Amino acid sequence: MTYDETKRGTGRAAGLWPLVHAERAALAADLADLTDEQWATRSLSTALTVREVLAHLTAAASLNAVRWMVGVIRCRFDFDKQVAMRLAEQLGASPAETLERFRRVVTSTTKPPLPIMAMLGETIVHGEDIRRPLGIRHEYPIGTVTRLAEYYQGSDQVVAARKRITGLRLTATDGPFATGSGPLVSGTTLVLVMAMTGRSVYCDELDGDGVEILRGRRDLT
Repeated sequence: MTYDETKRGTGRAAGLWPLVHAERAALAADLADLTDEQWATRSLSTALTVREVLAHLTAAASLNAVRWMVGVIRCRFDFDKQVAMRLAEQLGASPAETLERFRRVVTSTTKPPLPIMAMLGETIVHGEDIRRPLGIRHEYPIGTVTRLAEYYQGSDQVVAARKRITGLRLTATDGPFATGSGPLVSGTTLVLVMAMTGRSVYCDELDGDGVEILRGRRDLT
């Protein structure tokens, strides 16, 4: 799929869900043969293992707006507590069960009260949180990651991406994405997305005078 093909119908659910489903399916395939030790590997997502991050993705694909609000109330508006509760619900008794539960939601269109683009972001960013520590490489369609980069450059929903890149000029080396003004940060679109969402390890793959500024903002919320 080319960038132009992916960009047509921006904002329409029909054009976004297939991208989410494709990335979920690719992630499930990449994790099919993990050992127990690999499942227990620490992910890039703070304090969570690879297996726990996958359960978190399953929870997000299983939680509609009503269930999300019920959970928020049950947890007395402690959003982190709700995330942990929903993750625990989807973890299962073994890594095999965790993966099977994720496979069941690959084509789900259920979501919390978030834009579908945020669900694509969850899938790709958390997919990299899992893949990177395991040494798994995945090639993302440039149109898909470009749309995600464009979303994050203007949003602080879920993660403080817009705040993190304020005053910086980001330029992709493998596609059309470019935004902002100020000290330069350049690299592949995927690496820019991951750095925008606070994964500072990806800053090692970026170039420009703004890289260290971006790295220093990794803990923004």
